[in-house]
Amino acid sequence: MNKIKLVLMFCCLLVAGCASVPMTATNQVDVNPAPSGKAQVVFMRDSFVGSAISSSVYDVSDGEPMFIGILDNGTKLAYLVNPGQHVFMVVSEAADFMEAQLAAGKTYYSIITPRMGLWKARFSMWPVKAGADAEYKLDSKDFADWKRSTKLVELSPAAQAWYDANKTSVKAKQQEYWLQWQQKSAADISKRTLSPEDGR
Repeated sequence: MNKIKLVLMFCCLLVAGCASVPMTATNQVDVNPAPSGKAQVVFMRDSFVGSAISSSVYDVSDGEPMFIGILDNGTKLAYLVNPGQHVFMVVSEAADFMEAQLAAGKTYYSIITPRMGLWKARFSMWPVKAGADAEYKLDSKDFADWKRSTKLVELSPAAQAWYDANKTSVKAKQQEYWLQWQQKSAADISKRTLSPEDGR
């Protein structure tokens, strides 16, 4: 019986995830350095689980979602921001967040990882950190593989049109899940925060 349930769930995931929103693809693997006076955050996705489901990424530092773009499997987005404190969000069936304290002239990395939701994959947003006890580490083989195996994508008119049509839903998920985020302990939030020393 459990096998039947798993097969049905997998079929639901395939059906729910077929409508991928196209970004502008590039052949670029390496990310340009952050210019002086700016910080850069690179969001990456590299996992088979939930590969049919797109995840959208936002800067919500001032409370309003600023659309950065959409990530599919094997892609990454580079986002330039002013240095300082920021909050980022990933949305699919639910929303998740990452906090950041960014220094000028540095590039930071985040890995978007899938987890099973009710009807389709949900995603978590993790900082890639310099610390030895971090969940995801800058000096790990996995990180080197992610950098090499993901291609840079850029915001497209089709993706922007998708966001314009779905911004009310995005905002509702932001409000619902931000309340949950604020219930996390200081230690949990620290694990999900980019620190100035995590940049390169």
